[in-house]
Amino acid sequence: MAKIQMIDGQLQVPNMPKIPYMTGDGVGIDIMPAMIEIVDTAVYKAYKGERKMIWTEVLAGEKAFDETGDYLPEATLTALTENLIAIKGPLMTPIAGGFRSLNVTLRQKFDLFANVRPVIYFTGVDSPVKHPEKVNMTIFRENTEDIYAGIEFESESTEALRLIEILKTDFGIKKIRFDKTSAIGIKPVSPEGTKRLVRAAFDHAIANGQNRLTLVHKGNIMKFTEGGFKKWGYEVASDYPTFTVNAFNSIKARQGIEAAKAAKDQAMADGKIYVDDAIADNFLQQILLNPSDYQVVATLNLNGDYISDALAAQVGGIGISPGANINFITGHAIFEATHGTAPDIAGLGVANPSSLILSSVMMLDFMGWHEAGKLVKKALATAIADGQTTQDLGGNLTTVAFMRAMIGKM
Repeated sequence: MAKIQMIDGQLQVPNMPKIPYMTGDGVGIDIMPAMIEIVDTAVYKAYKGERKMIWTEVLAGEKAFDETGDYLPEATLTALTENLIAIKGPLMTPIAGGFRSLNVTLRQKFDLFANVRPVIYFTGVDSPVKHPEKVNMTIFRENTEDIYAGIEFESESTEALRLIEILKTDFGIKKIRFDKTSAIGIKPVSPEGTKRLVRAAFDHAIANGQNRLTLVHKGNIMKFTEGGFKKWGYEVASDYPTFTVNAFNSIKARQGIEAAKAAKDQAMADGKIYVDDAIADNFLQQILLNPSDYQVVATLNLNGDYISDALAAQVGGIGISPGANINFITGHAIFEATHGTAPDIAGLGVANPSSLILSSVMMLDFMGWHEAGKLVKKALATAIADGQTTQDLGGNLTTVAFMRAMIGKM
């Protein structure tokens, strides 16, 4: 057993790495054991015993509080710091004090600046749209800035009133309509935060042979924050082999639309990435009307929250959507179930483990264990296509029976 390390910008994964896992709250007790058994089976089949996960439980959420009096114990933070890669089930958000969100706390603590959400349709899953198979996107959501930085002050609090007064007297701000009662939030967006996120999106596109990247923002209204995201994103594009929408529009103005389309098609055929941008509200419309036009999407924190769940709904819901929070520089990564704790069915053995299972595929791919990841993903796809699923996906299997069906597919 050895630790995963980041050396000279490259992730070094031993054959028997220690992998911390957080069971999570609610249905975590049902889905985590299923995921572990599926991954262990895939790893054994792929590598014939030469590689093996050394799973180590660390505490977070209600279980942690019950045992230690702390929702996120120091021992857990130490294990995550030392071992780089971890996976977790859904975590509750404490009520009346404590952390606003354990998930946000973990992202901030380890500077997990990229929330990565691949969204793809699996044949056999019910969807509310006509052509869910046209959805195949990966969302790169900036994870540490924007309003999720948590800089806000309560209505009529001393801090809010003081900040409003500073804005009025020092900056001449007169647009706060109800200046005696408004709550106030701060939205930090930086070139550094933007550029590292967009670089990760470009690197993903290149590594996966994709040739379309879209920057999603609301820069038409928030010109210096979201508009800055757009500006800085295009600056990153200049470091990669790209053909931007600006180049397209320039050719269109000089030579017409057909010449611009031909230039774009040739650039993409030559391996360049076509880069454009979209206003967030229009993008939410376009992913319904023309989802096949988009592949890799880079966006800010709040936009990414909306977009990820909207896309998940198009392919059948967040119960079948994976997610990861990654720092591509340090190698720290936490893979996670993207759904809630569902306490009403916790312990009944009927929860759908697909989100966590697909997140484990992301983890395996991040580790470079692609063969095992492919086995898991193919087994899941086959089980769903054959109708061997939990009730929420239209089947009648328990969590354990679904796990066994997947293992049988391997």
